[in-house]
Amino acid sequence: MLVIAVNNSPPRLRGRLAVWLVEVRAGVYVGHYSKRTRERIWSDVVAMIGEGDAVMVWSAPNDQGYQFDTIGQNRRIPTEFDGMTLVKFAP
Repeated sequence: MLVIAVNNSPPRLRGRLAVWLVEVRAGVYVGHYSKRTRERIWSDVVAMIGEGDAVMVWSAPNDQGYQFDTIGQNRRIPTEFDGMTLVKFAP
């Protein structure tokens, strides 16, 4: 499973994501792809995000069952804690 959520993203990025994934809500895209394809999609997000921000979550064989990556300015900051990735809120 792969989920990408974008905020304040340019229309060309949203169109690019819609080619690969299903937009289930405004700015929330869902699909199921291999690691190689997932990395390709994420590289497009990183290249086109501009002033916006994005998070990508995918299934992973770890204790949490998923991993995630972020790009752009956001109050939520991924933080490692005892081998798990948690989210810390910036003041």
